[in-house]
Amino acid sequence: MTKAKGTADKNLSNVVEALETEPVNSHQAQQLQQDKNDRRNQDAMNHDAPVDMEHQR
Repeated sequence: MTKAKGTADKNLSNVVEALETEPVNSHQAQQLQQDKNDRRNQDAMNHDAPVDMEHQR
């Protein structure tokens, strides 16, 4: 595995920038909330479910 060369993760930096954005109206606020929900949902889907060794598919 390679080591990071002292720079922050680009994806993480982009998420931080997106979360720091202040909405200017209700539509933009809803769009920002939806983006946050989409990231949360994608993160949840990326985690592996625990394996049930007794009832494998």
